Amino acid sequence: MSNYTKEIDAVASVCSANSTWSAINPESAARMRLQNRFHTGLDIAKYTAKIMREDMAAYDADSAQYTQSLGCWHGFIGQQKMISIKKHLQTTSKRYLYLSGWMVAALRSDFGPLPDQSMHEKTAVSSLIEELYTFLRQADARELDLLFTDLDAARDAGDKAKAAEIQAKIDNFETHVVPIVADIDAGFGNPEATYLLAKRMIEAGACCIQIENQVSDEKQCGHQDGKVTVPHSDFLAKINAVRYAFLELGVDDGVIVARTDSLGAGLTKQIAVTNEPGDLGDLYNAFLDGDYVESASDIQNGDVVIKANGKLLKPKRLASGLFQFKKDTGVDRVVLDCITSLQNGADLLWIETEKPHVGQIADMVNRIREVVPNAKLVYNNSPSFNWTLNFRQQVFDIWSEEGKDVSAYDRAKLMSEEYDATELALAADERIRTFQADASREAGIFHHLITLPTYHTAALSTDNLAKGYFADQGMLAYVKSVQRQEIRQGIACVKHQNMAGSDIGDNHKEYFAGEAALKAGGKDNTMNQF
Repeated sequence: MSNYTKEIDAVASVCSANSTWSAINPESAARMRLQNRFHTGLDIAKYTAKIMREDMAAYDADSAQYTQSLGCWHGFIGQQKMISIKKHLQTTSKRYLYLSGWMVAALRSDFGPLPDQSMHEKTAVSSLIEELYTFLRQADARELDLLFTDLDAARDAGDKAKAAEIQAKIDNFETHVVPIVADIDAGFGNPEATYLLAKRMIEAGACCIQIENQVSDEKQCGHQDGKVTVPHSDFLAKINAVRYAFLELGVDDGVIVARTDSLGAGLTKQIAVTNEPGDLGDLYNAFLDGDYVESASDIQNGDVVIKANGKLLKPKRLASGLFQFKKDTGVDRVVLDCITSLQNGADLLWIETEKPHVGQIADMVNRIREVVPNAKLVYNNSPSFNWTLNFRQQVFDIWSEEGKDVSAYDRAKLMSEEYDATELALAADERIRTFQADASREAGIFHHLITLPTYHTAALSTDNLAKGYFADQGMLAYVKSVQRQEIRQGIACVKHQNMAGSDIGDNHKEYFAGEAALKAGGKDNTMNQF
């Protein structure tokens, strides 16, 4: 017996026990049940956490089994992404969504566009998670509705083979609901604030929460200057807060991504508490820049002095009150951050780097794996990188080291369009194409994401449309570059009424009122032109 048939029988059993429910069609109710598989955000969080844990185990066994996501700033964007993945690749396996705090700040705040400094409303994060899953669940309902319509048509035509084929698709339907890696920034306050927001995010459906080791009220975008980190004990308290939130809500296998910004952060807001030489606080303080003092006369009014390496150290403090780390200690601090996070409850790592370089990432990961062998990364394939210039320069440098003639290229100007068809540019593009597979194999990257891609695609596509529509192209700009392409490429939302749920609503009306239903999808519906 198929899953579809079982669901119909289950509803029929309930209805048969209620004599006044004779108007209820068990098959129609069963269809509605199948279209609403997830009843709460916690249902989604538990379901997707299991998927993510299975994917992590698969990667541990085979580094080619890495996962990917794109950052989405609206439910519709996430929905269309997953519909596209199912259409082109037939499965959503190992494809996630990413929720970027940067895009929440820039696009989803009541204050309007904001920088990535945790100034937006913290509830905007959980609201976007809920919105994304609302749209993904609607994508399920729409696709199943189309299958139900096709099943009815096959039955009406007496085509039993076709009906069986469609019913098999219903029985084996793959949901559009996938894991979301959700950015909680630096936790939006103290650990209690982090715990409360984490709960809201998990209740909205998040199975994976990413948190960074910057000072919450000094938080900066990872690709800007002025980043300030916190001592390990402060960060671990927030990791614990997130874990408690997962456990309280019954998502026992929830995933925590610990992000370190230490590679680009040269400052700390506070000196770590230390009780004995070699403890975690002492290791953190060992990176502080400063001068050893010999006597009280070396200490000025307001100076701070700590004991380090058996001597008195006066850390350098800026006018802002922040303390400065020694130069060229970023890599060592990253390694210590990552090992400490994994040893204290984090599941995955995020190392924010200044360039996309497999070798640089691998050097750090290899050191981490000496202590934690199964360490895995989530990596930001950031739009803040100039990928073209970075990889052309990488190829230029490799060729130079190999003794290959690079005299035809100006390293500083490799972004120029004049190089696009050259051997060097093509070699660089191939490295960009294979970057994710290479980095997953060589540098321990389990999940690759692009934080802000749909921010940029929305801007680019809008610019291209506006350029022609408001100039001399008029409607041709829309028809040629948008609608004609939607039709020819089979983009689901070309039938925007169907995408918005009009046909689902018509079917529901028929369930509820039978032949008396007033439906919107008749012969005069202009969507029939498609």
